[in-house]
Amino acid sequence: MQIELQVSIEIQGKQHLVGFITGNTSEDATFIYADSYLELPHIRPISLNLPLQKESFTPEQTRIFFEGLLPEGFSRTSVANWLKADEDDYVRILENLGRECLGAVQVYKEEDKRDDVFYEPLSREQVCALAAEGATQSTKLLMETHLSLAGASGKVGLYFHQDSKRWYLPKGRAASTHIVKQSHVRLHQMVLNEQLCMLTAKKIGIEVPQSFIIDLGKGEDDKVLYATKRYDRVLDSDRQVDDLSYPLRLHQEDFSQALGIPSNQKYERSVSSYMKKMFQILNDFSSNPIEDKMKLWDMIVFHYLIGNTDGHVKNFSLLYSADMKSIRLAPAYDIVSTSVYGLTDEMSFYIGGELKRSNMDRETFQEAAREVQLGEKIAMQRYDYIADNIQYCLEEAAKELYDSGFQDVFEVKNQISSLIRERLQP
Repeated sequence: MQIELQVSIEIQGKQHLVGFITGNTSEDATFIYADSYLELPHIRPISLNLPLQKESFTPEQTRIFFEGLLPEGFSRTSVANWLKADEDDYVRILENLGRECLGAVQVYKEEDKRDDVFYEPLSREQVCALAAEGATQSTKLLMETHLSLAGASGKVGLYFHQDSKRWYLPKGRAASTHIVKQSHVRLHQMVLNEQLCMLTAKKIGIEVPQSFIIDLGKGEDDKVLYATKRYDRVLDSDRQVDDLSYPLRLHQEDFSQALGIPSNQKYERSVSSYMKKMFQILNDFSSNPIEDKMKLWDMIVFHYLIGNTDGHVKNFSLLYSADMKSIRLAPAYDIVSTSVYGLTDEMSFYIGGELKRSNMDRETFQEAAREVQLGEKIAMQRYDYIADNIQYCLEEAAKELYDSGFQDVFEVKNQISSLIRERLQP
């Protein structure tokens, strides 16, 4: 079956045709920019790995960016089964989910480009079902709403009306405001773990999106959801849909896409200088490289200290301005102390020549600072600041969650605190 998909991007609230994905199968599908897009003044490419050019990109370049928009793991398998498609057929899956991706890109067939934009209210029962039924229910919502959200957890994009506290399902090509993620079926208190880590990061000075736990019971894993406000969506009161303020889409891409690293290689398992390459991207393309490189450094130090071994290159992103003229490091997200579950001792990329967390110490980060060409003195001042304050911030975050009704939070806090002490002991 011939592949013919259109790609558009939203710039300052207006959709622009970007280009086309064509081919016979996912194996030979290629992306090419539309002439009309290349003729726009001061335009940027949709990915640093897809520079502006008249020629088609290779199937590998095309796959790396567009497959990076899709769910992974069990969610992707479930979507493929729903479509009766091969889960490696990323174009077929994207064709069905590409109306609402991360960032400002949309992918669709010609006949779908005028899909309606509207919102369907969700009942409490529907939200409860999303929490209780794992990836099955989130897959159903993904298919109903044509939403594509990268990552391995069961998640869906929803619209949240702050004043009424009501949730809505985006339909057609409508934009969501929040990413709502289910608790992990095997890893106990994952939602509480993530919110505790995110609050701790915020208290220590790391920029994170707003997030909160939707508690539909008494904190049990099958009765909680984790909601994160999308930093790539900005509500615009001048635009209304169904009496709701309609979001502007901001473009983003993760470092895996920007560096041309396939999703299945997001973990660095042989020395490939992922960390150095991320800092080089910020040095070359950020509108404020000095500030953004220090922000990235703080994130990496924090991941190490709390034991987040899942901080791979898809969990760091670049955020574009509404006019696409500037690029900044996106806020930190998906911060979880995975070491609490004893999954692996290996970090997601090499830091100062080391991969195993248990082999790392302050000297490892001194070497890393030299490797990424960050000023060693200021880098280690930041390391020491985080190391000196992280336990206090963790305690304060735990108190805040306890006061909000999550009485099991100190159990999780104590586990993370122990992991931090192990890395900071003389």
